[in-house]
Amino acid sequence: MDATKASRGNPCVWCVIVNWNGWRDTLDCLASLREQSYGHLKTVVVDNGSTDDSVERIRREFHEVKVIEAGKNLGYSKGCNVGIRAALESGADLVWLLNNDTICPADTLVKLVRRAVECPEAGLVGTVLLYAHDPSQVQAWGGGRVLPAIGYVTHFTAPVVFGKNCYTTFASVLCRREVFEQIGVLYEGFFMYYDDSDFCLRMQKTRWKIVIAEDTAVLHKEGASTSAGQKPLMTRIVTVSTLRMIRRNSIYAFIGMPVFVALRLGKRVMRGQWTGAKAVCEGVMEFIREPMP
Repeated sequence: MDATKASRGNPCVWCVIVNWNGWRDTLDCLASLREQSYGHLKTVVVDNGSTDDSVERIRREFHEVKVIEAGKNLGYSKGCNVGIRAALESGADLVWLLNNDTICPADTLVKLVRRAVECPEAGLVGTVLLYAHDPSQVQAWGGGRVLPAIGYVTHFTAPVVFGKNCYTTFASVLCRREVFEQIGVLYEGFFMYYDDSDFCLRMQKTRWKIVIAEDTAVLHKEGASTSAGQKPLMTRIVTVSTLRMIRRNSIYAFIGMPVFVALRLGKRVMRGQWTGAKAVCEGVMEFIREPMP
């Protein structure tokens, strides 16, 4: 394949969506993709072992969408990689990673592809995300900054120049095929969270850059796959993912990991949040017990 194909003409785009018991949001997202004005778009949904009839509903209402049944909950990174590999095997020049709880205006992909064509050095093209419940508020202006030493991430809410230790959120991002071929797919040690910042930190060690399609505006419901009842579980997952991110990306991990745990645990103890404190400890033990993939 011509390595510069995605920088000219009408590159083939595959959109990758991961679904887990979220058919309502996924159907809304797919409906917005069906309205995209960009003509060279195909979509694959990876279903992570849903038990809510997601697969049947998606196939019935969107027969043009390729559905891959993972059979179990692989987590976001592994599920996403299933879709990425399928897209690349099908000849995708660009891969659009998209959360299932997003709604994309009809011109979104046109703008993302245009930005990729304008900037051949761009490995990732980020999107401006707005809160779905209040579109007047910016959730993330393309992404944010990550401090690998302590696992801290923050969102930009206004235009900035993306540089070192910046990342673009994978709630909606257009990825160039050559980037995956050069540095690989998402790190599968993250069940949820940090997959985007980790990938961006890896990519920044190469020639590829992050750019933002500033004229995009994707609505993001954020956290539609989780609920309040899952909060201890999410605390444990975030703890494990943060420790793995620090370990992978910081030369000061031996300092950063204890500091992160002390801050995360201390805050919950001081507030009397004992269930949360227990979840942090469980996350630490899981990190220690299970080897890094």
